[in-house]
Amino acid sequence: MNEFSLVCRLLGTLFNRAPDDAVVTPLLTMIEQGKLKPHWPLNQDALLERMQQSVDLSALTADYHALFIEQGGAVSSWRSSYVENEEEDAVRVFLQQRGMPLKEGAVDHFGALLLAASWLEDQAGEDENAAQLALFDEFLLPWSDRFLGKVESHATTAFYRTLALLTCEAREDLVEEEGDEDAQESPDA
Repeated sequence: MNEFSLVCRLLGTLFNRAPDDAVVTPLLTMIEQGKLKPHWPLNQDALLERMQQSVDLSALTADYHALFIEQGGAVSSWRSSYVENEEEDAVRVFLQQRGMPLKEGAVDHFGALLLAASWLEDQAGEDENAAQLALFDEFLLPWSDRFLGKVESHATTAFYRTLALLTCEAREDLVEEEGDEDAQESPDA
C-alpha cells in the first residue's frame, strides 16, 4: 500500500465507520498512542497531535452518531445530498467500470469514496491516475468542502473537527500529487 492509498484508506475508514466499530478501534488506539504519526506521509503533525489528545471513545461515538447516523443527523455523508440532479448510480457505474466489487445500496458516501480511491490505487491498473483524478474531480471535490465544513462546524469533539481539517488538507495534497503523476506520465507533458 503506497502513501496515497494509506491516506485515503485511513481517512475513509474514520468517516465510514463508527468509532466503536471493531475496524476503527485499533486505528483510534494508534492515533491515541501517537503511533500513526511516524507513518503518516503528509506534513500534518500538529493536526495529528490534536487528534491524539482528543481520543475519548464514548465522546467520539456520541459525536459520530449525532453527526452522521441519528435521524436528521447534523451532516449528510452522501454526495446526493450536495450535488443536484446527480444520481448515485453514476458513482456505481464509474466504479463498476473499473472492476470494483460493490454491495447493494448507495455508494456515494464520503468515506466510501475515499476507500474507493484507495482501492483504485491498490489495483494499480494502467489508467489508475486518470481514474483517481476522475473520482476526485467528478464525485468528491464538487461537494467535499461543504461536507467537511459542516463536519467541522457541527462536531462536538475536537477529534472530528480536526479530522475535517486534516482531510481537507490531505485532499488537496492527494489531488496535487496525483495530478503531478498524471502530467509526468502524459506524453504531451
